[in-house]
Parts: sequence; C-alpha cells; structure tokens
Amino acid sequence: MAPSTTTTAGALLKYLTGFVVEKSLAVDNIFVIAMIFGFFAVPPLYQHRVLFWGILGALLMRGGMIALGTALIVKFAWIIYVFGGFLILTGVKMLLLRDKPADMSSNPVVRLVRRMVPVTERYHGAHFFVRAGSTGSEEPPVPGATKEHDGVVATARKGLLLATPLFLALVLVEITDLIFAVDSIPAIFAITTDPFLVFTSNVFAILGLRSLYFALAGMIDRFQYLKVSLSFVLVVVGAKMMAHGWLKAWLGEHFNFYVLGMIAGIIGTGIVASLVSTRRQPPPGDAAASDSALPHAEVR
Repeated sequence: MAPSTTTTAGALLKYLTGFVVEKSLAVDNIFVIAMIFGFFAVPPLYQHRVLFWGILGALLMRGGMIALGTALIVKFAWIIYVFGGFLILTGVKMLLLRDKPADMSSNPVVRLVRRMVPVTERYHGAHFFVRAGSTGSEEPPVPGATKEHDGVVATARKGLLLATPLFLALVLVEITDLIFAVDSIPAIFAITTDPFLVFTSNVFAILGLRSLYFALAGMIDRFQYLKVSLSFVLVVVGAKMMAHGWLKAWLGEHFNFYVLGMIAGIIGTGIVASLVSTRRQPPPGDAAASDSALPHAEVR
C-alpha cells in the first residue's frame, strides 16, 4: 500500500489530526500515572526520572507496534475495518463502564517482578536497583532525610540485587502506556497509513507527556467529563476508519480537516464542561498532594 499522503497540505493536516488524537488520549494515560505515583508514594523529586525512562521505553514499544501495524495493513487491507470496529467498541466500553480503584500490589506484573527479584521496603535515593550492603542500599529515601530501617535490605545476602519501589512504578508506567497504545495506535492509523506520519505524530505527542503530567497532575479531579469526551473521540475515529471511502467521496480529499475540527470540538466541550461543573469546588486538598510526596513507601 502506498503512503496515503499526496500533498504537503494533506500531510500536515493528517499529522496535526494524529497529534491531537494522541495528545488527547495521553491525558487519560496521565490519570493512571498519577494513580501509580500516589499508590507507591513516589517522591516528587524522582517522578521526572520515572517519566523520562517510561517515555523512552514507550517510544521503543510504539515504534515496534507501528511497524507491525503498517505491515498488517499492507498485507491485509481489510484489517483497517477491524481496527475501526475495535475503536468503536473501546469508546462505547469507556463510556458505559466505570473505572474501579485498582490495587497495584495485586497487579500480575508487580507479582511477577516480585517473584523474579526481591523488592525493598523503602526508596533508596533515585536507584531502580541496589545491592544489599552497598552504598546505594544505605541511602535515605530522599537527600537530607533520615535513614529508615529496611527489612528486606537488612535480611538479604550481601551483594544480592534488589529492586526498589521506584522500579515497580516504572514497570507499571510502561505497562500502562502499552495498554493505552493498543487504543491510540489504531486511532492514528484511522487518520493516515503513512508510517512516517504515524510515528512522528506519536513521537512528538509522547515527548510532551512529562511536561503535560506536571501541568495537569494537580488538576486531575477538575476534568471529570474528559473521559466521556475521549470515548466519543474513539467512536468518531473508529467510524471514520470504517467509512473512509464514503467520507472521501462526500467531503473531498481533505475531509480530515472536518475530522480534526470535530475531535477538537469534542475535547474542548469536555474540558469546558468539566471546568464549569467544578468551578465552585475548592482546589484539591493538600492531603492528596502529600500522598505522592511521602519520602518513602512500604509496598507489600
């Protein structure tokens, strides 16, 4: 299949549409990352480190998924309709089902990591791993903090490699992005099948995820209708994917302009509705923020 981009204007429009879709879906990703940081009480000092390595891993994973998706579309053109149907079902599911608070300690990936390597009870500086008896295993949770007893370090054989709760947080951030990529990659293939545009729109949207997290993390409770608008975006993108030929014949070569406008309108409506409905609510309490600022975490 030849790249779907035929003109510079068309390429720019498809890139912008893909970027907006990916950036919008990344907001939902931020909600989950904030839950992970809160559960593991990741000190704010180290959150940027987890996000840096998490984003780097996400780029590698998404590059592989885009290559696989492109190969499938080239070999099986009908898979576009499968992607479209999947996005519609995902959007409907997101709209109808309510999220339940997750117990991160019972996550299968966390349990698998614990089977493979012992995990310390406390943070030890910015380390993802430490060796029992090493200087790193003696570091306090954050610089200047009082050193606290860590039962796992104290009982481990000297030199044994130990993971820290910071590594568990990183693993869950990576898994979270992988799960969200299952939605977002097909969504961008709905905009264009040009692998260059798909990858670059993904890359530039993901590269801004860290800054977006720190900008929105304290305002998450304000965007109560954003998930509803994201579910409609997935339905619209899925429908666009399934009705591509008809839309092109009806609206012309640059029908993605209308799709971009519709997506921006849906997201904007969700944001405005959320801000209006919460404008009289007091700012999120300091207690919630302090949960993620604790200097240590004991994860069982």
